[in-house]
Amino acid sequence: MKVEFEHLTVEKDGPIARLTLNRPERLNAMHYDATRDLDAVTQLLDEDRDVRLVTIEGEGRAFCSGIDLKEMAAGNIDMRFFPPWERAMRRLELMDAIVISLMHGYSIGGGLQIGLASDIRVSTPTSQMGLTAIAESFLPGLGTWRLARYIGMGRAKKLNILGNLIDGEEALRIGLVDHLVDDETKDEEFEALIEDYMAANSKGARLTKRATVDAFDLDYEAFLAQYLDLQQQALEHPDHDEAKDALNEDRPPVWS
Repeated sequence: MKVEFEHLTVEKDGPIARLTLNRPERLNAMHYDATRDLDAVTQLLDEDRDVRLVTIEGEGRAFCSGIDLKEMAAGNIDMRFFPPWERAMRRLELMDAIVISLMHGYSIGGGLQIGLASDIRVSTPTSQMGLTAIAESFLPGLGTWRLARYIGMGRAKKLNILGNLIDGEEALRIGLVDHLVDDETKDEEFEALIEDYMAANSKGARLTKRATVDAFDLDYEAFLAQYLDLQQQALEHPDHDEAKDALNEDRPPVWS
C-alpha cells in the first residue's frame, strides 16, 4: 500500500513502513506545507499498530537540506512552522515502531533533526551533516536538546553554535551515526540492515526503545518504576513465549 502526500510518500509493506521525503528539486528542504505533511504522516504511523519498523529516506541527491531558505527569505517561515515540526519529531522518538533513517547527500538542519529523532542513523561517508540554523540567527529546534545526548555537551555546543558541517565518517567516529554504508551500494546495504533490525524487532526490543528514550530524564526511582512496568508488558507479550519456544527448538524466533 502506497500513500502519496504532496511532499512525501509512505509505502507500507507488511510490518515495514517506508517514508520518503519527496521535494528533490529543493534537496527535500522543509517548508510549512511539507512540515504539515510530516506531522500528519507521523500521526498515522504512530496510530498503526501493525507497523513495527519505519524507514526514512530522501528522494534524489539529499536526505534533507533542512528548512527551505527561499521560503524563509520570502517571509513564509514563522512560528507556525515549529509546533507541527516538533510534534513529528517527538512521534518518531516515542512511537512503538523502530525508526531508521538513511542519510545521504545533505543531512543538515532539519535533516539532521530527523536523524536525531530516529532510533538508528545510517549514513554514507560523504553525507554532510550539521545544525546550521545559527547562520540565519535562530535556534536549531530541539536539536539543542537531542544532539548532546548522542555526542556529549561539548561537541554539541560546538556544532550548534558554529553551525559547521561534518561528514559521515566523522559522524560515525563521534557516535552521531550508527552505521556507515557505501555511497554506491547504500540501498542494498540499507536493506540488509533493515533485515538485521527486523530480526531483533520483538515487543521486548520496542519496549527497550521506549525505556531508553527516558534514560536521561527520569531519576532512578522513577526510571525503575517505569522499567518494571515495561518489563511486565514484555513478559506478558506473545513474543516472550515465542522466544522461549525458539530456544527450546533451536531455531530463530518469529516475532508477532
